[in-house]
Amino acid sequence: MKKQLIIVILILLSITTLNAQQIIGINSTDNWLTNWTNFKPSKHEYKETNISLIGIIDKDLKLTKNNTYKLIGTVYITNKAILTIEPGTVIRGDKESCGTLVITKGSKIMAEGTSTEPIVFTSSNSISARRPGDWGGIVILGDAPINKLGGSSFLDFNFDSTLGFYGGEDVNSNSGILKYVRIEFSGHKINALKELNGLSLAGVGKGTKFDFIQISFSNDDSFECYGGDVIFNHLVSLRATDDDFDYTQGVQCTISNSIAIRNPYSSDKSGSRCFEIDSYDKIENTDMTKKLTKVIANNMTLINTEDNNQGLVREAVYIKERSYFNLNNSIVDGFSSAVLLDSKIGAVAANLAKINLQNIQINRCKGIVQSENETLNPDLLNWYNLDTFSLVLTGLYESELYIQPDIKDLPDFRIKKAEAFASSK
Repeated sequence: MKKQLIIVILILLSITTLNAQQIIGINSTDNWLTNWTNFKPSKHEYKETNISLIGIIDKDLKLTKNNTYKLIGTVYITNKAILTIEPGTVIRGDKESCGTLVITKGSKIMAEGTSTEPIVFTSSNSISARRPGDWGGIVILGDAPINKLGGSSFLDFNFDSTLGFYGGEDVNSNSGILKYVRIEFSGHKINALKELNGLSLAGVGKGTKFDFIQISFSNDDSFECYGGDVIFNHLVSLRATDDDFDYTQGVQCTISNSIAIRNPYSSDKSGSRCFEIDSYDKIENTDMTKKLTKVIANNMTLINTEDNNQGLVREAVYIKERSYFNLNNSIVDGFSSAVLLDSKIGAVAANLAKINLQNIQINRCKGIVQSENETLNPDLLNWYNLDTFSLVLTGLYESELYIQPDIKDLPDFRIKKAEAFASSK
């Protein structure tokens, strides 16, 4: 009896130890990047378009995979219409007219591909001529809360003055689903100061589903949220010119099991990061009684694909004042510093309490957290004590850390051993 009791105790201790060792970075039993992603979209041949989408669509419409569609100009889905897209369908954005898809308030997009038949939004240009910014991107306008004065705003991308509004009171607002979707070569430049993004979400509610989405070679941000309440899973951002994930206007967001892969020589002149967290664009236009931006990021893998920090990429995360950011069970790999804080934040406990880093492996980085315009702040170093936040500094090569990090082939960015992080402490 005593022997059986000892065995039971040992099993329980093993289970407890396993649960305590949280897996870091993206994870699953299989490589979830398989089949539906494309890390070389500039070399992929797509069929020529045979149907054009133009202007305002105010009735339900279904796109099928036996056709290839061309977005000409800004195409609006209005009047509570539902745009349904069949798995395997390809939609190509026209460069000359800045093809852009806008789902207006009350309407929906039902784009649910599969792992073997993803839905693809891409450039209408030939293989040799494809570039970031060839077309606009996808914009979804919802009815969820934002912190702009009046609770509503207009997304200024040169849209129709009656169709570009977003924001409301419905946290659970449902604008549809994007699953197993690729968006390539988007982010058309509107003027010297403004570009569209791969996927722009304005006032989108958590009733909308986002899962297994890859955005590649966006000329601005890959994913940008203006307010709203959003849940993201299995996102891939590849070689964005600006930020991979950009948040503002009081958005409440949980993002899990997602990866940003930065190229060292793809960067906006204003500075580009994997995350940019901001609570408002201008404080004078903000209702400070509303929620400030809060992002909870779990099991993220943030990679800069260079070895010596000589390119344009610097920090992995940039956080501005009055913003909340939690990063948990994640890898930050190849940046000058893991986190950069706005100079207005300062090393003040009330401000730093909004920024929580837990169980993070900081690999091939020169620092953990630094303040803007300061090379070294001892108060920040004291605050982000390694024992308190479970932060580990390592200097592993990518080939030592990940199962298969070469994006020229099918990559697998899961860590080689689940226990590698725990054993390095």
